[in-house]
Amino acid sequence: MSLIVEQMKASEGVTEELKTADQMAWVGAMNSIRNRAEEIILREMIYGEDVV
Repeated sequence: MSLIVEQMKASEGVTEELKTADQMAWVGAMNSIRNRAEEIILREMIYGEDVV
């Protein structure tokens, strides 16, 4: 899951600079990324569906 989160952070530009500049936006973006990563894992590994 951490690999997916890191890849999504990079592709969406969620950086440490954003964290220092606008903490609420960073928290919102990270929560969204974590939720989507968890959903990807659940669909692929638990339910056996192809996400991509």
